Amino acid sequence: MPRDKTATNIRVMIAAREVFLEHGYEQASIRDIAEKAGITSAGLYRHCKNKEDLFCQVVQPAVDALDEWINKHLRRSYASLERRDYKGMKNQSEIEMVRKVAFPYRQEFRLLLNCSQGTRYENFFHTMVESHEKLMLKGIRDIEAYGIKVKKVSHEELHIIISAYMTALMEPILHDFDKDKMNHYLDTIEAFFMPGWHELLGI
Repeated sequence: MPRDKTATNIRVMIAAREVFLEHGYEQASIRDIAEKAGITSAGLYRHCKNKEDLFCQVVQPAVDALDEWINKHLRRSYASLERRDYKGMKNQSEIEMVRKVAFPYRQEFRLLLNCSQGTRYENFFHTMVESHEKLMLKGIRDIEAYGIKVKKVSHEELHIIISAYMTALMEPILHDFDKDKMNHYLDTIEAFFMPGWHELLGI
């Protein structure tokens, strides 16, 4: 469905986000969303195919922004690797993703993480962890291909640590911290996790 930029559609998206955040996807109703948007239930269907389509429209900008950040992150990381800029490689982290993507789209991320049961995004966090794990495993192989020695880490260890890391990173979003509090929290996470990652991998 083409993206509708009319004033009514904007009201629908705002209303849907608020109702989904308050009730979760499964308990949210089309009637409640329509009422909050100031239109009829029948009128709401001019903006979506069904409730799940409406949920997906609300969170899609955040999903797109995350995909864009990941692609840029990978390009920067591999550019640093080709230059043998190991300091630059170390400075690339998902902490930047929280600041530049998750925080600006914090309401949409809260929907994805807490309110998506019953939609195709209900395993969003698990999928994010698995994707990060696959990218890290590929990155380790590529680093080794450049002749850089990396300590061996089992898949199970990597999965557990990535899960803990990503859980920590999402906490300021789930708790709806303001920007200053989020930045303080992320500084703490960086100080705690980054030396551990470098020690674990030996790079």
